[in-house]
Amino acid sequence: LLSVLMLPLLRTVGLRVFSMATESYVSGTHSAAFVTCPNEQVAKDLARGIVEKKLAACVNIVPKITSVYEWQGKIEEDSEVLLMIKTRSSKVSALADYVRSVHPYEVAEVISLPIAEGNPPYLKWLSDTVPE
Repeated sequence: LLSVLMLPLLRTVGLRVFSMATESYVSGTHSAAFVTCPNEQVAKDLARGIVEKKLAACVNIVPKITSVYEWQGKIEEDSEVLLMIKTRSSKVSALADYVRSVHPYEVAEVISLPIAEGNPPYLKWLSDTVPE
């Protein structure tokens, strides 16, 4: 059981050591996460909390998006604000926990995609900014 629980940690450590040794980026080390918010003030407060808690290096706030979705059997259309969050893949779970704890929505959107490639200095900055 302990070995099963250690696998994610060993994978993360192994990827980090390999990346440092080869000075190349390992695909999937970082992720871009997305969260929708009801307005700009909620988005700014959430973004600041995420960065202050070192859950992400950067959060872009994209204003005035329109979301069309089904909720409780009805098709809804709302104006929202999108957060584009850059973080370590290993932090996505903690990021989702934090968002759920402070977000006003009953079901907060927190989804993430692994970053396959990027500007090496930017990815290094991301690693340096967000601790393991």
